[in-house]
Amino acid sequence: MNVSTEAFIRDNLRIEPARFLSEIRLYTAHPGSRLSQLPGCTDTPPYWAYGWAGGTVLARHVLDHPDTVQGKRVLDLGCGSGVVGIAAMKAGAAHVIASDIDRHALAATRLNAVLNDVETEIAEGDLVGGPLPEVDIVLVGDLFYDRDTAARVLPWLEACAAAGISVLIGDPFRAHLPQDRLKLVADYEVPDFGSGAGGRAGVFVLP
Repeated sequence: MNVSTEAFIRDNLRIEPARFLSEIRLYTAHPGSRLSQLPGCTDTPPYWAYGWAGGTVLARHVLDHPDTVQGKRVLDLGCGSGVVGIAAMKAGAAHVIASDIDRHALAATRLNAVLNDVETEIAEGDLVGGPLPEVDIVLVGDLFYDRDTAARVLPWLEACAAAGISVLIGDPFRAHLPQDRLKLVADYEVPDFGSGAGGRAGVFVLP
């Protein structure tokens, strides 16, 4: 019998406060999650099931600076667990679109939004390279993790910025982050997934 992604997440992941984000609860992976048994789960580990530094600090920044999103239309690009979009709604965003190419991530985002009593619109498929979104700000957590992805994402984000859409990026200073194109606006001490206790991540504006 096929089990839906939503049912699998509810049955196998734990509801816990998000790391560094006590205001938000998420379905969170643990050693007994059996995520390898989720049909169609090809990422190892599945990115959406864990707290990554870029998304974490971006969500923290939005909660601490609600004027960033208050009353605005927001796109959470590469939403993963949905934590950044959830933070935006809690901070007073008018509307949040959550986008990811992983259907499991979108299922987790739906569940996590309900868990936190907020509503987010789900956008399936790859938005990068397509028409620019009808939003006021794009929030991007942890999308510069490899060279190819960074090369695809940056020109689209630059087009957004050129069209007057604000772009805010959270990233733990990875090698493929185009720091020469960005302005650092906040700096946090927070570990990345799998990195142990230490770590540093920034929030950047694309001018």
